Amino acid sequence: YPFIYLLYLIDENRTNFLCTLKVIGHHWYWRYEIDRNVKFEYDSYIDSDRVVRLLDVDNRVLLPFQEFIRALITSNDVLHSWALPSLGVKMDAVPGRLNQFIFSILLNSVIHEQYSEICGVNHSFMPIVVEAVSLLDFSSY
Repeated sequence: YPFIYLLYLIDENRTNFLCTLKVIGHHWYWRYEIDRNVKFEYDSYIDSDRVVRLLDVDNRVLLPFQEFIRALITSNDVLHSWALPSLGVKMDAVPGRLNQFIFSILLNSVIHEQYSEICGVNHSFMPIVVEAVSLLDFSSY
């Protein structure tokens, strides 16, 4: 019993967070759901026509900087890995499991990351792009 309770306390974060970002891994694309006052849902596919080839997407994840954000990670089909090494974030998306972590972005920036684990055909072409904006810009989005 004490072991299970300690695991719960380690995993439970009591930090207040501004919004919840739900990341769902699918074959060859990511689905994002941002829940604050209104829920936004959109898919993020690779966009090879942009300036940064194979590292840019059609819909970027728009998040506020200098705020705590809770992320929930899961998968719809196979194992995926949602990783932002420049923020110190890497979490596996496992089908049937909901993983959680809380992170914060310090500066106004655009973060381009590439899929970090090759677990299927064309999974290396699932880039992750996070755009950190001010809280005012995030609220008006």
